Amino acid sequence: MTDHRIGVIINGATGRMGTTQHMANLLAIAADGGLRLRNGNRLIPELLLVGRDAARLKTLSAAHGGQRWTTSLDEAFAGPDSIFMDCAATGDRPTRVRRAIAAGKHIHIEKPTAPTVEEAMALARAAHAAGIKHGVIQDKLFLPGFAKLLFLKNAGFFGRILSIRIDAGSWIFDGKTQACQRPSWNYQKRQGGGLALDMMAHWRYMIDRLASPVAAVCALMATAIPERVDEDGLLYKVDAEDTSHALVRLENGAVGVIMNSWATRIRRDDTMVVQIDGTAGSAVAGRFRCWTQAAVNTPEAFFGGGQQANMDFRAQWQEVPDTLPRGNPFRQCWEAFLRHVAEDTPYGPDLVEGAKAVQLADLAYRSVAEGRWMDVEPLHL
Repeated sequence: MTDHRIGVIINGATGRMGTTQHMANLLAIAADGGLRLRNGNRLIPELLLVGRDAARLKTLSAAHGGQRWTTSLDEAFAGPDSIFMDCAATGDRPTRVRRAIAAGKHIHIEKPTAPTVEEAMALARAAHAAGIKHGVIQDKLFLPGFAKLLFLKNAGFFGRILSIRIDAGSWIFDGKTQACQRPSWNYQKRQGGGLALDMMAHWRYMIDRLASPVAAVCALMATAIPERVDEDGLLYKVDAEDTSHALVRLENGAVGVIMNSWATRIRRDDTMVVQIDGTAGSAVAGRFRCWTQAAVNTPEAFFGGGQQANMDFRAQWQEVPDTLPRGNPFRQCWEAFLRHVAEDTPYGPDLVEGAKAVQLADLAYRSVAEGRWMDVEPLHL
């Protein structure tokens, strides 16, 4: 057995995603002795942390075993590290990724991959032409609840799928009385902000995989909170949507509903809940738990539920047990991509898949502007 080390550049390392999701999980892989490959060897990630603030980088490095760090992307791209992860603000991502491709780095980046579908497809074509490995993070289907939904779908539990409904979001404070939980760039269009651009990236691959590929979309968006306070305590105008609702038509004839808001208070089982209804059964899942109701166990509720407290609807569902492997979703994404680089194993969410996610957001924005349904066209390299 031989240890092989592979360098990973994390741009945006001091941000929430860079620190808690990417750095932490790559360090966990290394701490466990590396990723065991098919030939028995182990692949050990070695990190180079990149950011704009030298003091924060130095502190972060010291707190995690003295990781390498730099404030210069030029220095990072000139070095021997093999993989570039970008989890900094979306707006300038295409420029950074093009530079990484030119430097011969494999690309594994956060969503959305670019502000527009044209830029996202340009990145996919450039990476393909360069012959490098490329992928985008799609973590939600690795969460236990949604992994169970995918298991049920692949097992044929639903029969013919009729609909999928997504209800997601929470209350994001405006910063006046309590600190805003999201960075201010999320609310600035020029920096790549906007709820639809951020979250349609998840809804596209979740609907595609859990139900059926999306064929058309019709959307409605709004800015519920027009002013917020930024990280420096300054009041600023919000010019990006914080509420996004959409209807989607799927290739298999099913329909979908997406209800998504950063200005809603939660009275449901989780911050993100997905329900799939089919002829043979239905399932509802949050991030961690999943319940089913098979057709043979479905009670008569139209008349039977007509009186208050006459039926306990929740009690009629059965929870799916924890039989699937569990692990941090981001770690699972990284392990799959590292195998892709080291062993050429398949990796589904490439940059074309990333562009599909941007495409759905782009069409949703166009639907709002034009007041009509937008067809989803196939994307090809």
